[in-house]
Amino acid sequence: MRNYLLYFFFLSFTFSSQSQLSDTILIERHLKEIINTPSPRSYQHIESLNLVADYLHSSFLNTTDSVRFQEYNAIGKTYKNVIASFCTDKEQRIIIGAHYDVCGNQDGADDNASGVVGLLELARLLKDVELNYRIDLVAYSLEEPPFFRSEQMGSYIHAKSLHDKEIDVVGMICLEMIGYFNDAEGSQHYPLKSLKLIYGDRGDFITTVKKMYSGRFARKFSKAMKNTELISSRVFKGPKRLAGLDFSDHQNYWHFHYSSVMITNTSFYRNANYHQKTDTLETLDLKRMAAVIETVYLALISYSTEN
Repeated sequence: MRNYLLYFFFLSFTFSSQSQLSDTILIERHLKEIINTPSPRSYQHIESLNLVADYLHSSFLNTTDSVRFQEYNAIGKTYKNVIASFCTDKEQRIIIGAHYDVCGNQDGADDNASGVVGLLELARLLKDVELNYRIDLVAYSLEEPPFFRSEQMGSYIHAKSLHDKEIDVVGMICLEMIGYFNDAEGSQHYPLKSLKLIYGDRGDFITTVKKMYSGRFARKFSKAMKNTELISSRVFKGPKRLAGLDFSDHQNYWHFHYSSVMITNTSFYRNANYHQKTDTLETLDLKRMAAVIETVYLALISYSTEN
């Protein structure tokens, strides 16, 4: 554990625009596999969703032998979450999740193939690492409309299963759109115009989003994210009712009172390709995406060794 702490603090004070742990070649390969399905991976095309679920399952098996599907029914069909677990001898858990479905006829490279590939890279980095907590990486189905905010969201199914089994969940991290960045002036927007004065008008950073009174895990993890300095990072805290604050799978863990955060490039407040056919692989910044994944990994190591 001491070695991991030393490594974390070394990287914290050594900024590099080139990620040192995450692999951009693997990231691109995973993105292509997830995006290039015969039909869009939307709820209407369950065959494509299953192809992606099978790919995720087989990829996770390269890093851990604890992988399973969590199947559930919606609109008369069977959908799947994919769960890969690490340090399964520990009782307390940290959940890291991302949805793999898309809205409509599009590639969904940033929304949310980027988040799912984040899970795959984290799995590679977590292989054979001993932490103080069990880590469950969960790829969800049915985050997008018409299921958004319903009890048929894959993340609702998963969060409820943890609650019903009284599993000790320390916290949850949601990866939601982590691949798009824009250095141009005026490229970053906000739900409140006044926020531009605090966070700037360039979409060149990653954000850790949490609600007011979000709990110990959210507070500690967001601090660890900001301290890594591998990529420009912001922490945003606001009331749950603020538009966009709960626009992903973490909302369902808030529902069951788990301390949770969302890691995001701010979605449609920055990326004009949101829910459009233009959300393609070519629009992503793979180096900065890799730095985001590495930052999440190092923050996880920091939290695990200090708590």
